[in-house]
Amino acid sequence: MILQGLAAMLFGFLIIVFRPRIKDLTGNIGFAEQYLGTGGTWTFFLILGLALFIGGLMWATGSMQGFLVKTFGSIL
Repeated sequence: MILQGLAAMLFGFLIIVFRPRIKDLTGNIGFAEQYLGTGGTWTFFLILGLALFIGGLMWATGSMQGFLVKTFGSIL
């Protein structure tokens, strides 16, 4: 579980660092430009990278599992 969390953190960090290259590869993302305004694609990649980094950190420390068990309980 720790390695999965560290991998997610690394992937999120790489998305943040290489945003210009990713945007050049993907182009503008329609829904991001529509709902996040001008430059929404850049903002989308920043939010995605931060979410992956924070989610990976939570997964690596075990707090994500505790959150999921307390939130969804018997469904999982």
